[in-house]
Amino acid sequence: MKLLSSIIILTSLLISCNSPAQKSKEEQQIPFEVTKTDAEWKAQLSPLAYSVLRQEATERAFSSDLNNNDEEGVYVCAGCGTAVFKSEHKFDSGTGWPSFDREIKGNVAFSTDKKLGYTRVEEHCATCGGHLGHVFNDGPKETTGKRHCINGVALKFIPKDE
Repeated sequence: MKLLSSIIILTSLLISCNSPAQKSKEEQQIPFEVTKTDAEWKAQLSPLAYSVLRQEATERAFSSDLNNNDEEGVYVCAGCGTAVFKSEHKFDSGTGWPSFDREIKGNVAFSTDKKLGYTRVEEHCATCGGHLGHVFNDGPKETTGKRHCINGVALKFIPKDE
């Protein structure tokens, strides 16, 4: 009986714990340079872009025209226009999403994502907090070894000549 009581008490303590890891996303929100209300984001973005950038959804694989884009230029956040990736660092990963071996330093923020039951590194625009995608350690070995797997709808492409 003592063992059962101890287990119940321990379980209660663990469940009621108020650690930072258990706080909601809103409570952990970092202030970004560009902030807007939900209504402002919804008015600016397409429904899919809003879902990806603001609610951390994932677009369907092979659905973005940017996946096969080979032009020279820069990829910017579709939410605020911050340059996040260069075309020279893009590669075909075969995954169905635009992939890059590195980000533009300082323009992409990283956090931990455990939504699928395992830990992934999530990428956000450092200016507006928009969800871009995830970074994995299975990229090109001859460069960084990283694969920044990015939702095409979270990006806009600016050709080099513009």
